Amino acid sequence: MLDVNYWAVILATLSTLVIGSIWYTPKVFGRRWAELAKVDLDNPGNAFGAVITTVVVSFITAWVLAITTQTAWVAWGGGYLGLALGVGTMLWAGFTAARFITHDAFEGRPPALTLMNIAHELVTVVVMALIIGVWPPAGTV
Repeated sequence: MLDVNYWAVILATLSTLVIGSIWYTPKVFGRRWAELAKVDLDNPGNAFGAVITTVVVSFITAWVLAITTQTAWVAWGGGYLGLALGVGTMLWAGFTAARFITHDAFEGRPPALTLMNIAHELVTVVVMALIIGVWPPAGTV
């Protein structure tokens, strides 16, 4: 049975809202992102729905990262934080970045947009991994 620290998963989930609100603020990357993605910042559409979607998928991501980290720890042992960071980075590279690059290439999105989005996802996953790595399930380490 794999143990998961759901408090860490919840905190990791919420961290995505903080990271996204900083990353996509107009003073950081928001204006450039909107220009590249052809998003009208003056007409945000259904922002509430987007936030709810973000929370749900971020919870799934944090949960999978926690389970995968715990699986790696059970299999190999070692430092929990290092495993969380390694697992998170590998999952990001193999699933998130690779899929973004593929879809964006077929959709003809600007490479600068792809880079901005996958960099955001890397920062998000690394912060999630830090939270999960420093707060492992009780009795794990």
